[in-house]
This record gives sequence, structure tokens and C-alpha cells, in this order.
Amino acid sequence: MNNEQLVRKNGIVIAIDGPAGAGKSTTARLVAKQMGYLYLDTGAMYRAVGLAALQQGVDPDDADGVTALCSALNIAFETRDGQLQTLLNDKNISDAIRSSKISQAASRVAVHPGVRDVLVALQRTMGRDGGIVLEGRDTGTAIFPDAELKIFLVADPAERARRRLRDLEKRGESAKFESLLEEIRIRDIRDRQTQLRRGAWPASDAICVDTTGLSIAEQVDRIVALAHRQNRA
Repeated sequence: MNNEQLVRKNGIVIAIDGPAGAGKSTTARLVAKQMGYLYLDTGAMYRAVGLAALQQGVDPDDADGVTALCSALNIAFETRDGQLQTLLNDKNISDAIRSSKISQAASRVAVHPGVRDVLVALQRTMGRDGGIVLEGRDTGTAIFPDAELKIFLVADPAERARRRLRDLEKRGESAKFESLLEEIRIRDIRDRQTQLRRGAWPASDAICVDTTGLSIAEQVDRIVALAHRQNRA
């Protein structure tokens, strides 16, 4: 454990990574609630950039244009009525960023180094004192390589497509299972290529948790137990 970890004021850093649809968001949010920690959805930040790019007519594949746009955005999180809200320039975009269209835009803007530099700096500031659960790409590698607990969630692609379909149906959106499965497979290839260009993925010291067949409660209990064990170490 290095000096930065020893002086964290609010607890440990829990970094949860994994491919799309593995259960990162819900699991991380509930782990944070049980631990009394801050929850930071790093993926929502990239979705916010993707949304802003589409709204302002910036091509998500235009590295310079998206980076300039990202630098000018105000992305924040706020708890309202017990729910974490994602704010873009003070506007609640929590629902708007969960569509398949925005998901694809987020994946495209996330490959630009300039965008990642801006958002990683913000994420490190939010979590420097510990007592935080971060979920999303690079949480245990580029953002907090010294996180005291690193979790890498995985699940079968078909299971992840079913989860995505249920989430969309709950919001009144229609989708085909086969299309979602193909989207996940394409995104897995893109994400893995992007991550491997930056180094190891998952982090070499991450604990892999396969969520296929696990309930959300089981996922949360497993990670909270690991967190308590780390706190006692």
C-alpha cells in the first residue's frame, strides 16, 4: 500500500470494471449504498459527452471536435429523491443517456485520448479522498491504479443482451434481442482493442466475478464482503 492510499480520509477506493452489460452500474450503486460510499458512474460521463456531441452536431469520431466540446462541458452528479442523477450543464440527462443510440456514441467518443484526459482528471479529483465506488472503463488501471479493491465483472454475451433488453423495455423502448446481442459483440471487440492499446485489461490485480446466473443481491454481497475484508487488511 502506497502513501496515497494510507492518507485517504473517507475509506478505500473500489474500482469496478468489465464489458458492457455485465451489471456494473446497478451493482456499483448498491455496493456504494451498503458501504456508505459515494457512487461515481464514469460511463455516464462518456454518455454525457456522446449526447452533447449529437445534440451539437459534432461527429463522435472527430477527435479534435469532441475533445474541444468535452473541455467546455460541466458534468456533475447529484442525489435527488434518493436517486443519483447525471447533470450536463445543470440539466438532468439521466434518462436521455440510456438509449442504444447514446450508448454507441459514448463508445465512439471514449476512444479519443483528449476526451479521456479531461474526464479522468475529473474522476480522480472526485475520488482522491477515498470512500468511493467507481464503475466503468479504466477504473482500476488508468484512473485509480492504486485502488484498494478492483473488481472485474463479466457475463455471457447472451445474458448481457437479455439484461439490456429488459432495461429498454422498462423504459418503454422496443428492441430485438438479436440486434442487441450483435451490438454487444461489436462493442466488446471495439472496447477490447481500445483497452489493450493502453495496457492490461482487466488490471492484473483485479478480482474477476462472473455475474452470469447471479442475482444483483448476490453480486453486491460478494463485493461488499471483499471490501470489508480489504478494510480489515
